[in-house]
Amino acid sequence: MSQVSTEKFRVTDLVKMEAGEAVNALLERAAELRASDLFLLTDERFVTVSVRRLGTLEKLAVVSSEHGRQMASHIKANAEMDISERRRPSDGRWIHTVGDRKIDLRINCTPTLHGEDMAMRLWDHSTGLLTVDELGMSRQDLNKLLFMLNHPSGLLLVTGPTGTGKTTSLYGCLQYLNDGARKINTLEDPIEYALDGVRQSQVNGKLGVDFSELLRNVLRQAPDVIMIGEIRDEETATTAVRAANSGHLVLATLHAPTAAGAVHSMLALHAHPYFLSGCLLGVVAQRLVRTLCPNCRAEYDISESPQTFQEIESLLGEGEGKSISGPGSCDECFHVGYTGRTGLFELMGVNQEIRRLVAESASSETIQKAAKRNGMMIFRQSALLKVAQGITSTEEILRDVPAEQLGLED
Repeated sequence: MSQVSTEKFRVTDLVKMEAGEAVNALLERAAELRASDLFLLTDERFVTVSVRRLGTLEKLAVVSSEHGRQMASHIKANAEMDISERRRPSDGRWIHTVGDRKIDLRINCTPTLHGEDMAMRLWDHSTGLLTVDELGMSRQDLNKLLFMLNHPSGLLLVTGPTGTGKTTSLYGCLQYLNDGARKINTLEDPIEYALDGVRQSQVNGKLGVDFSELLRNVLRQAPDVIMIGEIRDEETATTAVRAANSGHLVLATLHAPTAAGAVHSMLALHAHPYFLSGCLLGVVAQRLVRTLCPNCRAEYDISESPQTFQEIESLLGEGEGKSISGPGSCDECFHVGYTGRTGLFELMGVNQEIRRLVAESASSETIQKAAKRNGMMIFRQSALLKVAQGITSTEEILRDVPAEQLGLED
């Protein structure tokens, strides 16, 4: 866990503050750092306050156990949670104002060995949601995605590990589709962001309302587009395929390591190969990497190594591929060298050859080779393109993307 620069945020000041004042200071600092999460982590003798920024956990402060409990109770009270319940998991939501900015906090509390841990997902309303053309796709992949979204029916899967921006990509797709001409229903756990004009429903495990139950009922609402937060069981998988085959455009996330691997994830959930092959429009697999700070990034000439980007030479623009960049250090990026994140993508379109392979339950390797022949850019090529464009560094690629997906274990 790295340590955040604390020039404007001193631990001694936090310790002297009342619980409410300390929470306000922490949220202000988290907003300043553009953190995605804020944590209160309880140990035997103290509570550690940390943030996740650009995907990396960073420690802000350490406070006493008592002070940490008071801060947690203050947050719970504002989120209308039961402050006396510390032995069972609980969830809440709080919209907090920092200056003229609204910060939406989704809060989860979980009991641990030494007490209660609190995690807060932060969304700054002022930053808005990303559109499809802001996700970081190449022009070639973006055009393929828009072509899929313009189909009246079919299944589009977005895959990747937890925390790789799948929901952000789906919301970008929904914004593109939300033109008033389509009825859009979503099934989410939880609802991440409120979208005007979209009918959003939330899974409720306590009432036995899971994705499959919601999906069966939403189909009776006559939607044109259905977004499923996650396909995680057999009934949801088979119902999603049935809906896509019966005239609905279905967008869904799924846990699979690669675009081709998503087919076998669906088959493992007993989706029928023939029906899956008939409705599948494509698969977007993604990872997130940090983007270099434009103010301080260091540039290194590689003109004497022209083979570095030979694999993606046809994708490079004028002047690209002559150098690579690395992280620098400045106040703009809080001396970490990175200021944001962007996506690496594999976007697998489906042609007749791939449909036949899906129907035959072919191996992921066979489907991937067919997808590459059909023009799919794999993770290694997507990563090389981002490095050649000076968007990220080779160190960041190696840190965030598994070696086998970069083709480094062949």
